Amino acid sequence: MIRQINIRQLVHALSDALDLVGLDEDQHGKRVAFMARNCAENLGWEGGQLERLYNAALVHDCGVSSTEVHRRLTNELDWEGSQDHCIRGEDLLSRCRLFRDIAPVVRYHHTHWEDLPPELDRQTALAANLIYLTDRADALICQNAHQDILMARHSICDTLFAYRGRFFNAGLVDAFLDAAGNEFFWLAMDSRHLFRYLIQMEQGSCTETADPRTLLEVAGLFADIVDTKSTFTHEHSKGVARLARLLGTYLNLPEDTLADLEVAGLLHDLGKLNVPDEILEKAGPLTESERAVMLHHSFESYQILSRIDGFSKIAQWAAFHHEDMSGTGYPFRKNSLTLSPEARIIAVADVFQALAQERPYREALPTEKILLILREMVEEGKLDPDLVAIVEARPKECWRSAVGQSAKGIH
Repeated sequence: MIRQINIRQLVHALSDALDLVGLDEDQHGKRVAFMARNCAENLGWEGGQLERLYNAALVHDCGVSSTEVHRRLTNELDWEGSQDHCIRGEDLLSRCRLFRDIAPVVRYHHTHWEDLPPELDRQTALAANLIYLTDRADALICQNAHQDILMARHSICDTLFAYRGRFFNAGLVDAFLDAAGNEFFWLAMDSRHLFRYLIQMEQGSCTETADPRTLLEVAGLFADIVDTKSTFTHEHSKGVARLARLLGTYLNLPEDTLADLEVAGLLHDLGKLNVPDEILEKAGPLTESERAVMLHHSFESYQILSRIDGFSKIAQWAAFHHEDMSGTGYPFRKNSLTLSPEARIIAVADVFQALAQERPYREALPTEKILLILREMVEEGKLDPDLVAIVEARPKECWRSAVGQSAKGIH
């Protein structure tokens, strides 16, 4: 099925997902995009140059899934190893045709101006360095959060000026200081006002035709960011997507639905970016407060995905994976009367794949044990009995799909 996708909405949604990594410190990418675009407009950039810069700024930290790495990004101006997430970000974006043009910008957004490779084209170099400049400006904003922003702006500007010509291109620093001379520049970054700016940027933005392969690439990008957050959830989203598609095939669902199921499977755990590393990696049982944090994640997935036009069904299928037939799941308390077949498929696929994968608190379970747990969950009113019966009839095929053997559709 061919869809018309609003690219700006899609990039904003990806930025929303990346905001989750910051836990208590969000909207970093959006502030960087706001500052970078304002400086570029002052320099006379226009059209495609502005669009490329804005999109790259919004997702420049897509190589960051760890809350620990995010803390270093906001607490330190520069450090050894800061390039790692840039390299990973370039790799992720280059796999997706919609975002391939911004991958080089993301690659160099933590490279000092004096160290940029001479073969890099000048426009890419300037875009990357402008994002580096405004990225470090936002890190300084976060470090001075205890002060009114209009009081802190002078020391922020002084710090950035000290690196003029070395870390940052001199002309870009001058453009930043010129923009920063207006109180508007700082006040507009308050979350209330920034939200309005983002809405205005979406209005009238371009749409692009996206075929199923393109949608899978985009969803795969989101999934790679999520699955890199923890070594124990690595490949989980892809496994759920493969198994969901397989179960849909056994139900003879149409190809368009199978493709959307695969996308929903890839995106179902998007909200886990908001769960601290130490909770995801915990070897023992979660405390009550830790479990409360975990309960947020499927709602966060829904909030991000539902903002994209044409994604309403996918958002529901993805976000309802912890709902159950009895109405005791979370966070919407859906039940057998309100859960679609596709949402039930994602739920079964999520449980099966998680049990087939090693986790910090247990080894990967054998198929026989997985089937026993699925039956128990049916008896408790949690999973669809007809879907579990399909799994029981084809356990080897389901296991291979869940763990990535003989998988179709995603590689």
